[in-house]
Amino acid sequence: MHRASALFVGVYEPTKQKLLKLFPENLSAVAHLTAGAIGGIAASLIRVPTEVVKQRMQTGQFTSASNAVHVIASKEGFKGLYAGYGSFLLRDLPFDAIQFCIYEQIRIGYKAAARRDLNDPENAIIGAFAGALTGAITTPLDVIKTRLMVQGSANQYKGIFDCVQTIIREEGPSALLKGIQPRVLWIGIGGSIFFGVLESTKRLLAERRSKPTQQSKHD
Repeated sequence: MHRASALFVGVYEPTKQKLLKLFPENLSAVAHLTAGAIGGIAASLIRVPTEVVKQRMQTGQFTSASNAVHVIASKEGFKGLYAGYGSFLLRDLPFDAIQFCIYEQIRIGYKAAARRDLNDPENAIIGAFAGALTGAITTPLDVIKTRLMVQGSANQYKGIFDCVQTIIREEGPSALLKGIQPRVLWIGIGGSIFFGVLESTKRLLAERRSKPTQQSKHD
């Protein structure tokens, strides 16, 4: 699992468990949304510099990640590695919160209807749906984030709102949905893999924890 994803899950799961105890059952969606946002903030500390370097390399500004980090840090300072941090959070916090909320809520409903624990393929299908739907909803935020991150020291846009106004004025509202089809497809596939692996990993860890307990009972 990617380091940022591992950090996200490491923060999300315990936060979710604590919030579910605080909120009544009918407000579980609020607990999932909040835990998703908190996990996203933690993961952003790794995600943002990685994304900045990746975006700059994709535009041909640098040939290697190490060269990109060195040049960005020397020319723009440490804050250069967190270029577009606000726009990143604008996209990723809603994305994380919405995706995990949709996933968890569908699982709750499905488990109640099936009256059993879900298997890995079922978790993967729910994850794919949650990912694809969230990907579609957050496409405009992704477009804004990308534009702000790749501008570098040129500072073409003054901020998030100026970026939105400029895109709509110069390219039309449809420009905010650029790349929606491949985004929905890839995030759907990613959601299927991520949630399928996540649930199977959680199950294996729970089984490992229960084995010493069972052995101690027999001793």
